[in-house]
Amino acid sequence: MSLSPRRALITGITGQDGSYLAELLLNKGYEVHGLVRRSSTFGTQRIEHLYRDIHDMHRPLVLHHGDMADGNGLARLIREIRPTEVYNLAAQSHVRVSFDQPTYTADVTAVGTLRLLEAMRDVQDAVGCQMRFYQASSSEMYGKVVETPQCETTPFYPRSPYGVAKLYAHWITVNYRESYGLHASCGILFNHESPRRGETFVTRKITRAATRIKLGMQKKLYLGNLDAQRDWGFAGDYVEAMWLMLQQPEPDDYVVATDETHSVREFSEKAFGRLGMDYRDFVEIDPRYFRPAEVDLLLGSANKARTKLGWKPRCSFDELVARMVDADLELAHKEQVLIAAGHDGTIPHR
Repeated sequence: MSLSPRRALITGITGQDGSYLAELLLNKGYEVHGLVRRSSTFGTQRIEHLYRDIHDMHRPLVLHHGDMADGNGLARLIREIRPTEVYNLAAQSHVRVSFDQPTYTADVTAVGTLRLLEAMRDVQDAVGCQMRFYQASSSEMYGKVVETPQCETTPFYPRSPYGVAKLYAHWITVNYRESYGLHASCGILFNHESPRRGETFVTRKITRAATRIKLGMQKKLYLGNLDAQRDWGFAGDYVEAMWLMLQQPEPDDYVVATDETHSVREFSEKAFGRLGMDYRDFVEIDPRYFRPAEVDLLLGSANKARTKLGWKPRCSFDELVARMVDADLELAHKEQVLIAAGHDGTIPHR
């Protein structure tokens, strides 16, 4: 008799982390389900390659329309899928935007997590299926850091509506673990990037601009605080840590980081430098990109994850920058071809 496949539900599956996690789980033989918001435009570019690949696998990838604002819908979905693992990656995840949309950020990022936990608790109590839960916590919860490096016991001091919302989601997950015995773990992930990063995030903004400037398609790049320092890793490495957390006999919370910090200025220098350019010739400061409350330094200590999970990052900072620049240079070349052919330069969906 064949064993039932492990079944995972990923909220935020169309995001950077969701796409890498879906890839990882499919390769491990999971049946993967993803929650996507209904939209008038397609937003599945990051996972389209998986639909081509799953023909060679024996586990399906299924997308479900839903919303973190709809608790009844989440409960219905949990009841139908009965996942063995739930990964909550859905959020309004842009820190600067959270100052402009604090209510929406709180509803989706904070209360949305509560709705999902309630849905899991109700279904688990009703039908007796055991589920494991992963909450995507954030280094932005540390905010105005009180110690460096930051670890699992470092006090939190968020400095944005996003950081505050993530802190609520983190603590409500801990509360449900302690109150109801849910196997619920939080990964306090420091900044993690990739060629799939959204173009409004500073790292991808830099690599996109640098490659377009190299090809003469753009003249300047406008940034905010160049001296902000972050612990930057590769998203593909970090989703492995998420999976490892849910394979442990007991739930717990873990910092996931590289134990290194680099400034926005250094990222810019390396990105432009890979293309044979000096960032100082092209980068200008625009006060619009300063945050009302700035987070100057984030540096994680992933010692617990290394020791208990056996996890460590494989992609170095230099390699990460190189991957992103190379991918965006290829993208810029494609844009250039389309423009030369009379199109607007938008890469079509495939």
